[in-house]
Amino acid sequence: MKKLILLLFFFSLSLFAGNAYGFDIKGLQPVAPYGVFSTFSADSLSKGKYAFGAEIERSRQTDFYRYTFQYSHGINDRVEFISTIPYVYRWENQKSGFEDIALGIKHRFVEETKYMPSVAYIINGSLPTGESVFSTDGRIGGGLIVTKRVGPVSGHANIFYEIVGSSKLENETSFAAGFDFSASHSFKILAEIYGRNSHYSSNIDVLEGRFGYRFMTTEYLYTTIGIGTDFKNRNPEYRLMFSITAILPIEKRTIRKIYEEDK
Repeated sequence: MKKLILLLFFFSLSLFAGNAYGFDIKGLQPVAPYGVFSTFSADSLSKGKYAFGAEIERSRQTDFYRYTFQYSHGINDRVEFISTIPYVYRWENQKSGFEDIALGIKHRFVEETKYMPSVAYIINGSLPTGESVFSTDGRIGGGLIVTKRVGPVSGHANIFYEIVGSSKLENETSFAAGFDFSASHSFKILAEIYGRNSHYSSNIDVLEGRFGYRFMTTEYLYTTIGIGTDFKNRNPEYRLMFSITAILPIEKRTIRKIYEEDK
């Protein structure tokens, strides 16, 4: 965890250059509870499990709503398919439409040990399906994910590079680092920092902190609530996030009753 925190501060201190802003394209996102907000965990759904997620996001300065639909499937215990479908409503009170549909495969190739983190990679891409202002004409890329658990805290670090489809736009590099703290069996405190150069700039123009919590409503249903703010340009000034994720099929627990004979 100490190394993760030092890495986080290193990135934070080295990214204050440039000042540009384009539309905040969502891209591929982790499906709860296997991530923080935008920070992926190396953990994944077990084989045969699948998850459906829905998120509502309210962004202020720039103003818009975003509705995100997610699906993931555990191909086996180490490999997971992930998809993200975002829809933007009334961007700057004018434009609405879908963003590019994002797809990805996550593979955990190193398991966590007492002293070593678990490590996974993602190969991802986006289909050029979005409205022009919300699209990069598709993209392809990949990333590396590191996760380590220490006591009740799980720390995660990600770095991604993506090549966009439009020759008029810049390729994107992004990083994310965060943690989830298990305050109880069904309640986690979340925090992350996310930075990137958007497709409108060759410099880092997003450095956003996000905080919130996640609770397990039932054994298969997770609710996540969060708030984020951009530390660099105050754009967005803030964003509010609310999501619900269902993991299916529901496991049936067998209750074994033991009877003692009277002696």
